[in-house]
Amino acid sequence: MKKLATPYAIQQFLDDTPYSTDHFYRSPRRVVRDRRAHCVDGALFAASALEKLGHPPLVVDLRAVRDDDHVIAVYRVRGCWGAVAKSNVALLRYREPVYRSLRELAMSYFDLYYNTSGEKSLREYSNPVDLRGFDATGWRTRDDLIEQTIVAALDRVRHHPILTPAQIRALVAVDDRLYRAGMLGVDPDGLFAADRLKPQ
Repeated sequence: MKKLATPYAIQQFLDDTPYSTDHFYRSPRRVVRDRRAHCVDGALFAASALEKLGHPPLVVDLRAVRDDDHVIAVYRVRGCWGAVAKSNVALLRYREPVYRSLRELAMSYFDLYYNTSGEKSLREYSNPVDLRGFDATGWRTRDDLIEQTIVAALDRVRHHPILTPAQIRALVAVDDRLYRAGMLGVDPDGLFAADRLKPQ
């Protein structure tokens, strides 16, 4: 943690950490020990590391349809929002702190957030959840309560829709070149298999 002196250094650590396809959650301490993380693990790790740089440990849930949700750690510099994130998909990671609102930040992920059918799948973003409210669970060093506390809170917190029904109906599939760019280095075992779902 002491070597991670900037938000981008935190991002580089997560980028160098192999993506986890495990179906359990790791505390920041266990991420360091195992050197593995999925998006929730990475967001908790990033929030803890950002806290050591003087930022409150905040996480935001990006909610998707026919796809995995994505959790990011967010921070502010001179009033603008940035993000640090772990993702199996190359394009859903770091964001510079240049976004004037959380909605602006969330929308920076929109065109790059797609499922295995090429459908743009991002639909909502949440209010930030301050992880200091879970200090009694020991989330920085313990794994056992993360799902029933932090993950449950992310599911309950207010989410804001980013599209109208008419906008959703008018969406086009992601461009093939962009699709392939996002899948650079992806672990196929960690992808939500939208192309295996029956049409609704």
